[in-house]
Amino acid sequence: MSERGHTEGFLSRVVAAVAGSGPLCAGIDPSAALLAQWGMPDSANGLRTFGLRCVEAFAGVVPVVKPQVAFFERCGAAGVDALQSVMGAARNAGLLVIADAKRGDIGSTMEAYASAWLDPTSPLAADAVTAHPYLGIGGLQPMIDLASATGRGVIVVARSSNPEGRTLQRARTDDGSGPAVEDMILAAIAELNRRGGVLPGTVGAVIGATLPPSDYRLADLGGVILAPGVGAQGGTAAEVGALFSECAAGSVLASSSRSLLAEGPDVKSLAAAARRARDDMVAALS
Repeated sequence: MSERGHTEGFLSRVVAAVAGSGPLCAGIDPSAALLAQWGMPDSANGLRTFGLRCVEAFAGVVPVVKPQVAFFERCGAAGVDALQSVMGAARNAGLLVIADAKRGDIGSTMEAYASAWLDPTSPLAADAVTAHPYLGIGGLQPMIDLASATGRGVIVVARSSNPEGRTLQRARTDDGSGPAVEDMILAAIAELNRRGGVLPGTVGAVIGATLPPSDYRLADLGGVILAPGVGAQGGTAAEVGALFSECAAGSVLASSSRSLLAEGPDVKSLAAAARRARDDMVAALS
């Protein structure tokens, strides 16, 4: 038994969930625009209703949901309370939850972020949390250690599809003679998953589904790949299948948010959209 946590590591839990419900992660992104589209108030109550409607639609259809923390935080303490309600409902429905918080710091601050998002005693505890490595991937160690001890995951932003990030991520290390920053990060993730002291598969990576193939061999990563960009950002199931063809079965979670949520607020319409997207991903990644 992992200390204070699950009997399995995060990668194993994702692989098992994907085997049951397919390789799709459904975003829960209650932006002001989507709340208006759904006819809901731009308030904490609107956030809660939106999120619970998503959980009802996605339960049993996809294995994982990913609440975007920022949309809840903008309503202050009441918004965070709504997030807790949505995450709790998702867990009760048998869904894995990735908190899309993109935290990154060092020392005691990182320990506090880890405690907030990964400690089983925290009301915000998720199955995994997204993180930024740009204060040094070693700065994430407190979060990685707690994730390993509790059977949870840390999913590190490595190759994002937004154009603003590409210049930094593609920059060459060692005065231009070394690997790209993104490949250095991917190699560091693989090393963390291999070395003693960290439960294998604890550390994953965010890799945009709309990007060209990585120079780093993704089959060596040893963790979960979260692949955003499907749907509204133009990524297709065929592209996901081609980009991650060498990765271990069940280790890739294609992520879709806006294109699914545009089908709301009707629960049946949301579920049907998620089912279509899931089935496309099953076919592409088989």
